[in-house]
Amino acid sequence: MRVLKIQWERQQAWKSQLGSRWNEQGLVFARDGYMLRNDGLRPGDPQDAGQVSARWRTVRTRLDLPKDFRVHDWRHSKVTNDLEAGENPVEISANVRHASPGYTMKQYGKRRVEGALRLASGTAQRIGLGNVT
Repeated sequence: MRVLKIQWERQQAWKSQLGSRWNEQGLVFARDGYMLRNDGLRPGDPQDAGQVSARWRTVRTRLDLPKDFRVHDWRHSKVTNDLEAGENPVEISANVRHASPGYTMKQYGKRRVEGALRLASGTAQRIGLGNVT
């Protein structure tokens, strides 16, 4: 949470400094105003994927994480954990900007099948039907 708070404060400073030149899109990690460009990209737009990857490699090395650990692995963990915690798939899908909750469930719902089987088995045991496999 500390990192997100620092990022929010940093972005608020850019918004304040740039005023109407900031393209508000509700992004947590938007393109900042460090290098204003004339190619249609504006502060507040999504960050450049190549720059994000380069920054990630630096952070990954500093944190001594495995070289095959990707930023997307954290995103995947977040979505999976939210689904397993029973959060609303519609909200999760919107949060990660998937096209639809159906897409989110198709990509991340695999573990929910295991959970559904555990739930069914537990219910069957409680009412005396044994295990469901």
